[in-house]
Amino acid sequence: MANYLIIGASSGIGKTLSNQLAEAGHLVFGTFNQNKMTPDHPNIKYFNYNALEEDLSLESLPDALTGIIYCPGSINLRPFERIKPADFINDFNLQVVGAIKTIQAVIPKLKNSENAAIILFSTVAVQTGLPFHSQVSASKGAIEGLTKALAAEYAPKIRVNCIAPSLTDTPLAASLLNSDQKREANALRHPLKRIGTTQDIANMAEFLLSNKASWITGQIMHVDGGISSLK
Repeated sequence: MANYLIIGASSGIGKTLSNQLAEAGHLVFGTFNQNKMTPDHPNIKYFNYNALEEDLSLESLPDALTGIIYCPGSINLRPFERIKPADFINDFNLQVVGAIKTIQAVIPKLKNSENAAIILFSTVAVQTGLPFHSQVSASKGAIEGLTKALAAEYAPKIRVNCIAPSLTDTPLAASLLNSDQKREANALRHPLKRIGTTQDIANMAEFLLSNKASWITGQIMHVDGGISSLK
């Protein structure tokens, strides 16, 4: 049994991954921010956590963590001219600074594990370039740089990888998929002609956490229906 910490386990990809890891026999410590969660599985233990707070306490976690997955994010798609600098800062604090503070808090626990791994999340928009994506791409671009820097710094003890999905059917993307017309149009943009599911992304995360990925670190894994590399 491994111990995993999932920040943002209350919905979307984090919730799906929590259930998959629990079903596989692992112990999952999942966080929620606003809505108190009732575990779907006895191997999941939820607790309240706000990555934006100054003083973060994760001392109650086990002395050894096999992995941490940082899921919080935002999707704010607007013309560049209409985005205030404060909006970029808010996104950066949530998606980058929050990840940094959390990882720093649990590094000693990861070092106590034999096959420790960190999973972060980017977006296909960083390396592809999409209009109206400057706000999310700025923060997620930083996440990709952080992934490679941490992978180099903590090898061989801790593996660090990043998943860069395309549009995935999560509550965060609800406004982009709230009609049949939007769903069909977005599906057709992808060579595989469908929207990603939380299970698609969770499957990759589960693989990267496992011993099957023990020779993989510092990678940006594109799970995106082919949109980043095919026409």
